[in-house]
Amino acid sequence: MNKIIITTIYFLVSLLHAENFGQRDLMPVEFWGNLSVEEKVAFVNGVYSATSILKKHHEHEVYRQHKHDPNWSQPYYIERYYDIIDEYHSETVGYDLRVIALHMDALYANYDNRKIPIMEALRIVSLSQDGNRSRADLKLLQAQRKYMH
Repeated sequence: MNKIIITTIYFLVSLLHAENFGQRDLMPVEFWGNLSVEEKVAFVNGVYSATSILKKHHEHEVYRQHKHDPNWSQPYYIERYYDIIDEYHSETVGYDLRVIALHMDALYANYDNRKIPIMEALRIVSLSQDGNRSRADLKLLQAQRKYMH
């Protein structure tokens, strides 16, 4: 249970500091490779849960807007926000998150992908699993260029 909590905390920290990940002690491939299959599945489950919560909070903000809450402030374009969040979650895989974990392993097996932050790798894998290969390939090439050095 402690490893699941640590993995969840790591997820939140890596999400906040994804840009500087290559400067940490462990590269993303090393962190991911040190996890057991159960921890990898727990990590993916945590990401999926977090995206669900983000969407729920955003829907609440939209509700506040329509109720003319005086403390509400204008959000950015709602559909684009949801589209971005959905890229981190594979609808096709459903509840078999082990599939995502195994595809993450495959992505990190390529030397060129070793520095890609885990959240970006998850986005690429989720896009690919949902059949959006061209967008997944584009995101992969962008990430390889960005983190190769």
